Formats: sequence, structure tokens, C-alpha cells
Amino acid sequence: MFRVTVDGAERWARTGQTAAAVLLAAGRASWRTTRGGRPRGVFCGIGVCHDCLVVVNGVPDVRACRRVVEAGDRIETQEGTPLPCLPPETGASAPAGPVREVPVLVVGAGPAGLAAALAAAGAGARVTLVDDGQRPGGQFLRQAADGPARGAAVRAVQEHPRIEWLPGCTVWALEPGGDPPSGPQDRTDTGWTVHVLQGPADAPNRTAHTLRAAALVLCTGAYDRALPFPGWDLPGVVTGGAAQALAKGQRTAIGRRVVVSGTGPFLLPVASSLLTVGARVLGVYEAGSPAAWLRTPVAALRDGHAKLPELLTYAAGLARHRVPYRTRQAVVAAHGRDRVEAVTVARLTADWRIVPGTERRVEDVDAVCVGYGFTPQLELALGAGCALRDNTWVAVDAWQRTSVPGVYAAGEPTGIGGAALAAAEGELAGLAAARRTVPAAHVGARAAAARRRVVAGRRFARLLAAAHPVRDGWHTWLGEDTLVCRCEEVPYGVLRTAVGERGTDGGGGVDDGAGGGSLAADGMCTFKLTTRVGLGPCQGRICARNAAALGGPDALPDPQTADRRPIAQPVRLADLAAPGPVPPTPPYREDPS
Repeated sequence: MFRVTVDGAERWARTGQTAAAVLLAAGRASWRTTRGGRPRGVFCGIGVCHDCLVVVNGVPDVRACRRVVEAGDRIETQEGTPLPCLPPETGASAPAGPVREVPVLVVGAGPAGLAAALAAAGAGARVTLVDDGQRPGGQFLRQAADGPARGAAVRAVQEHPRIEWLPGCTVWALEPGGDPPSGPQDRTDTGWTVHVLQGPADAPNRTAHTLRAAALVLCTGAYDRALPFPGWDLPGVVTGGAAQALAKGQRTAIGRRVVVSGTGPFLLPVASSLLTVGARVLGVYEAGSPAAWLRTPVAALRDGHAKLPELLTYAAGLARHRVPYRTRQAVVAAHGRDRVEAVTVARLTADWRIVPGTERRVEDVDAVCVGYGFTPQLELALGAGCALRDNTWVAVDAWQRTSVPGVYAAGEPTGIGGAALAAAEGELAGLAAARRTVPAAHVGARAAAARRRVVAGRRFARLLAAAHPVRDGWHTWLGEDTLVCRCEEVPYGVLRTAVGERGTDGGGGVDDGAGGGSLAADGMCTFKLTTRVGLGPCQGRICARNAAALGGPDALPDPQTADRRPIAQPVRLADLAAPGPVPPTPPYREDPS
């Protein structure tokens, strides 16, 4: 234990504790105000939304959910949107050292990344594994901040002699390595140059690394999708992933009396994790109907039987704590002044419209956890030029190879199917990457077994998607003043006007008068300038998907327009201004002339 200060008051903190956990332990639900004066606290819990920005040691715009505190840290409320005014000693990061050659680089240390690293190293390749967490495991295998390593894969990665583990790393850009390509068709076997910053989250003076990888394995994961509803921007309304991260990693409950709402099986482990840290779960509200699984019982049992014990464990835990589980119901509004204090729950029709007269208010609520599936993190894959499947997922072949030579993808970016599928895909990707760098590697038998698990896992993933779709009726939950973009505080009414609305269609979306939404825009830049959606710190990660759904099918050129970012993760301008890496010295060749 050591001491930090919160707005001048001393507080005790634990090793590995985040600033957000310290603030919540101090009884704070919010510690930032927006430009419009609205209070903000934790929302996504994994650094995507930027709601939880705070000032640490005089440096603003630090994500409290990502920043691990150290003895003597000064944490202060961030009012409005201050421009950074850093002391002279907090300038750019140190110049990057020489470019380091790494045979296999794995980005992301969740189940897919761990499996990829172990498979490649087991086949004889040298592997560098990077992740923004302090410990490997990702969300599914999230480690307690001050406890021993849990999970065989986590321990194996930390102990393997051919795996270099780089924690606390932000991969903010990548580019083809070697000589500049002459065109898109030349992005082939030159490898990839990957730019990394390592150190405390959002701090100045982080260490810059430039890695040149012969094989790049992207296991970048996903984050919760949250649907807007009146009051969803109140402090205390968080994603299910945020609640679980705080419970598993920080042993901190997001609230005392909590409601869980959304769709999909992830609601169950979220509720379970809340119970383990002493929260009282007032109810779990599933907007869909799990009865959809009964349409294909044989397939569900064939491909999902391994998940049945886990499901029964969660169900037993809810029953033991007398937690109500209700289907075709959802939280459709949150109420409160400076934080959530109550919610409105309503029964839903098959397309998720509110059944009139079924609304009821649940009082004395201090936290709401919401989750409507997941959004894959595609920035690096798109930056590499990887093709997409169904305009949503990274397209891969039977070896997890993307459309770009030397780039592999595994886990949630290729489809949502759970940790077992992610690990199987990661194993395949790691074996394929090892074959690229260690031609003599023998991986056939192991690859065949992994591929069988991938095939079964993908069948289950398709069943999962069919059983828990997000229906368009959620559009009708919104009022004119319901915020769609949390960062820029753009309400639904303003969005409707900005996209040239000519009337509201039956689904609550924006209609151009011809039966479909239309935005006179030809790119994300125009969309942002027209609506202001996506201009804020999260750059559309939270709002763009929902705004596009509300704006109609022509709102964006393609569903992933908002994910096309040359700078994949937040970096300070001073870091961009730092001197570049020293290029490797080419081998000496005698001049034949």
C-alpha cells in the first residue's frame, strides 16, 4: 500500500491499482466535466471511450481506467477540455532507438494472442508479444492487479525462452517495412514496421520502440457495444466490460445496487463478477430471447456443449443470490442528477419496441451495466490494408492469413465466438507465422487439430449471432435530447436535422422521404463535419456505429469508415514530433565497379 492524493486529499492505493479504481474507492462516480458541463466517470473501462479523463501530476487527458498509479501521484478533477500546459521536462518521448528486427510480432495478449505466441514459439520462432495491459490475459483472462498469475497460458508466455513480453505498450501505427512499396500490389514480403510507445498510459516521455516484423499477428480484440438511451451518459452507467474489468482486475465493484441489461450470454459473467466483489445485482434484463437457441437444438449442443457447464455455473450463481433474470426486457432510460439513481425497465416486442404500459421504474440504483454485443478493433488491420468479410470482420483463410501477405488475424477481429474459438484461431495464426519465419517448422498435425476446433467454434459463433441480434426497435427508445455522440454531446434531434431528415420512418431512423436514410456525404470527414459525431476524443469508436444506424444506410460509405485511422491509438503530439528511429545498417556489399 502507498499514498496518492485525490484533489489534494490523501488516499491509500494498492500496487497495480488504476486511477479509476482509486477514485471509485474514494466514493467518486465522476471526476471530469465535458465542455457542456456534464459530469463523466468510467464508461467503457478499457480506454476506448475517453469519458474518464483526469489530470495526473499536472498532465490532463489521462484515461483513469488505463493509468496505473504510483506512490505520490496527484490525481485531480479535469474540468472542461483544457489544453495541455506541460512543464518543460515533460516533452516528447525519447528518440526511438534502432529499428529492432523481430521474426514474429503478436499484437494483443488475450486468448488469441497468448495462443499465437505459444504456438509460434513452440514451432521454433522467436516471438515478441505486445499489449497495453500490464499483465497478459486480456479481458477474458484478466489478472488481479496484485495477485499471482492465473491461467496456464499466461504463465507459459511469461516463462517461455523464445517469447519476449512487452507490457504497457500502445501500437499506434504500422507501415510496410523495407523499401517503400511502389503501389498497393507491392505490399508483399517486405515485412512490417510497427511503431510502439511503452510506459504509463497517456504519460509524456514514454519509451518509443520501432519493430520490424517478418510476420505480424493481429489479435486486437473487441469492446462492448452500448446502445444510446435517455440518461445513458450519466455517471454510473457503464459497459459490462468495464464492470467486469474493475471486478476481476481491481477487485472493485462499480456500485452497490446494480442492474445489468443488454443481449447475449456475456451478461451472465458480468453479473457473476459483480456478485464476487459484493455488489447486489437487482436484475439481469435480456432484450432478446434465449429461446432462439431452441430453433437449432442439435447444432447448439454439438458445437456449444463445452460451454454448458460454464452456463450452468453462472445460472446457479444467479439463483443462489436470488438475482432475477428477465427476457424480452431492457433498461430503456436512466434517471439521476449527477449520477444514475433509478432506471426504467420495459418489456419489448420481437423487434425491440417498447410494449406500451409495461414501463416500470426501479429506484435506488447506483450503477447500470449495459452490453449489446461487441465491436471489433480493426484499426491496425485496416491500416495494413486487410480485406473485410461482410464489411465487418477481417477476412482470413484456413491458416488465418489475411489478404495482405505476412499479416495474420485471430480472435474477435475475425468474428465473435468466445475465448475457445479465439485461442484456436490464435494457435493456427501462430503456426502459420512460424512457418513463414522458420521454413523447417513441422506444424501439420497440430494445425489440423486446431483447424477442427476453429470450424466448430465458427459454427457456434454463427448460432450465437443468430440467437442474439440487435433489433432496430432500439431507435424508438431515444428522445430528441438523447445524446448519440457522448464526446461532442450531439443529441438525436440534432443528428436528425444534420443529415437532412425529411421525416421519421417507422423504425425511428432518419428518412430522406423515399423510404431510406440518406446523408449527402462521401466520407467520414464530411459525416463528422455535417453531424459533429465522431469529432471527439473517442473518434467515433463508441458512437459512429449507432449514428450510422440512425442516419440510414447511406450515412457512411461503409460500416467501418470510422475505423480507418492512420493513427490507431491516442498519442500526444509531442510524441509524434520526436526524432524517428535509427534505420538498421544494411549489410556491407562490395561495389562490383
